Amino acid sequence: MHLDVLDLRNFYYRTGLGRAAQRAVRDQVLRFWPRVDGQTVVGFGFAAPLLRPYLGRATRVICLMPGPQGVMPWPAGQPNVSVLCEETLWPLQNGQADRLVLLHGLETSENPSRLLEECKRVLAPSGKMLVVVPNRGGLWARRDKTPFGFGRPYSLGQLETQLKRHSFMPERHLGALFQPPSDKRFWLKTGALWEKTGRRISSGIAGGVLMVEASKQVYARPRGLPEAVKRPMRILEGIAKPEVKPV
Repeated sequence: MHLDVLDLRNFYYRTGLGRAAQRAVRDQVLRFWPRVDGQTVVGFGFAAPLLRPYLGRATRVICLMPGPQGVMPWPAGQPNVSVLCEETLWPLQNGQADRLVLLHGLETSENPSRLLEECKRVLAPSGKMLVVVPNRGGLWARRDKTPFGFGRPYSLGQLETQLKRHSFMPERHLGALFQPPSDKRFWLKTGALWEKTGRRISSGIAGGVLMVEASKQVYARPRGLPEAVKRPMRILEGIAKPEVKPV
C-alpha cells in the first residue's frame, strides 16, 4: 500500500521529525555515492529528499513517483524533474540509470518482484542500486505516525535474499535513523549524537532503516556454441541410414 504523496511531503518538509529523518538518511546516501559527475541518478518511490544534493552535479536527475502514491512538482523553484509512472513500467530506456535509489518504494509495492525486475532493466551494467527500507527490528517500523511504519519491514537477511533472487549482488549495507521516532524537542536536538553513536555501535542492525547497495549481475555469453552447431557430431547418422549388406 503506497502512502499519499501529500502525507509524505508534509512529513519530510513540514515536521521537525521528518526533516531530521531526511537529513540522517541523506547523509548516508552521500557516504555511498559522494561523486556522480557525468551520471544519471534516478529515484523511485518518494526519493526526492535524497536526490537534492545531486541536482547540478549529476548529468541528469529523474524522480519517479508511482501512480497509487501520486506526484508533486520537484524541485521547488527549479525545472521539474518529477515524473508520475506505473509502478512496474518506467519511462526509461534499458540501462539508463547509473545510480538508482528506492525510498518508500519496495516495502509499499504491491508487486515487489516485478518492481525489482524493472529496476534491473533500467540499471546500467556498471550501475549501483541503493534500497532503503524500514528495519524490521527497529523502533521506526513500529510507529505508524511516520512513513516507515507502513508496508513490509525487512531484516537485513530478508532484503539481501530478495535482491539475490532477482540477480542483484548485495555489496555494502548501512543503518540510519538511530534516534527515537519522537518529535519531542530533546530527541530532535540530540538526533545528530544518536546517529553518530549508532553508527559506531552497529552498521546495519539497530537503526530504523536498512540501506543496502547492490549491483546487477551480468552474465557473459558462452563462446564456441555457434561453431559447435555448425559442425554437429556424426555418431547417430547411421541410425537414420542403416547399412544393408548383400545376402
